[in-house]
Amino acid sequence: MRKRTKAHDSRWGIIQTRPRPLWAGEGSVPLAPAAYPVLLGIRQAIPMVDAALRRLVRLAGGVKITCGDPGIQQRLEEFLSRVPVNGINHGLGSFLDGHLDSMLTYGNGVGEMVTDEAGTQILGLFNADPSILRVKEDSDPLEPDFLVQQGVEYRPVENKQWLLYSAHDPAPGQIVGRSVLEGLPAVSETLTVIFRSIRSNFERVGNVRYAVTYQPTAEDQPYAGERARQIAREWSRGMESAAQGQVQDLVAVGNISIKAIGSDNQILDTEIPVRQLLEQIIAKLGVPPFLLGLSWSTTERMAQQQTTILASELSYYRRLLEPVIQKICRTWMGLSGVYSPVTLEWEAVDLQDQLQQAQAEYYRARAQEITSQEGNP
Repeated sequence: MRKRTKAHDSRWGIIQTRPRPLWAGEGSVPLAPAAYPVLLGIRQAIPMVDAALRRLVRLAGGVKITCGDPGIQQRLEEFLSRVPVNGINHGLGSFLDGHLDSMLTYGNGVGEMVTDEAGTQILGLFNADPSILRVKEDSDPLEPDFLVQQGVEYRPVENKQWLLYSAHDPAPGQIVGRSVLEGLPAVSETLTVIFRSIRSNFERVGNVRYAVTYQPTAEDQPYAGERARQIAREWSRGMESAAQGQVQDLVAVGNISIKAIGSDNQILDTEIPVRQLLEQIIAKLGVPPFLLGLSWSTTERMAQQQTTILASELSYYRRLLEPVIQKICRTWMGLSGVYSPVTLEWEAVDLQDQLQQAQAEYYRARAQEITSQEGNP
């Protein structure tokens, strides 16, 4: 019988469908994709993308933590509401906002529970920058090691038990997540090109420039140069007076024509292509258009369906955050010498969901009542 090698041993067992070279820790994977500057550029260049991600982060928040022991729950709530975050904020909600924002942008969210030197208490929470972190699978494929950039080298994180890691939509067989902006660079580049062309067209047409043409007659040929310079001076003087709010006419002798540059060219209508591109972006982000201030014509039923889709997206993001919250609570209890089962209760997305749930419960109760009455005549 073949013996198991130490490199393949794991307290979780052996995963046979995993490439073995990675088990020995021969390679590491960056937590931020190589195109992360492009992803950040999308958020900066297209305000709607940044607004959509911020809407998702705000809507996904709002969790209430309860445990069986009232005394422990009071202490836990006080800790979670006052814990320092990144040295400038306080509260678990602030940490979760940064963690989810990192997951949506980079595909991975990394945080750390900051402890004292002895590791006896949690002093704060910290949102790490995934662009300076890498992950490496060692002997245990289900407990990877993390490396942090120090200068030009990457060194292992010594106490990885304090780290908080979440991956968004990882591909099969991978432990790193994928950004929600994946697939948008090409669409965003096209949209940015249209925006730049709109700016150029309005600079060309909106800020009117003129072409002054002087056609001298045969008698004026010897003085054509001097008269052209005089016309140019008078025209410049008239434009400067117009800029100061004064009207000044141009008086000249000869055959002179004045035309606005670009006035005979029609600006392309960009409403349809811009909307088509925005539809692709919104479909990728999963945010209803009315939440982004878009007044696209939709029926009431369609708006309800979009709200339902948004609720499912938020439920997925919340499931990714729950292990992080559970680990923070368990670690705090372990360091405090107490224990009590923890239950997470998320706030409803909106009042419309609460109303629909209440109506559904009423209909179910009414159906049960009718069924019981029919069974007991």
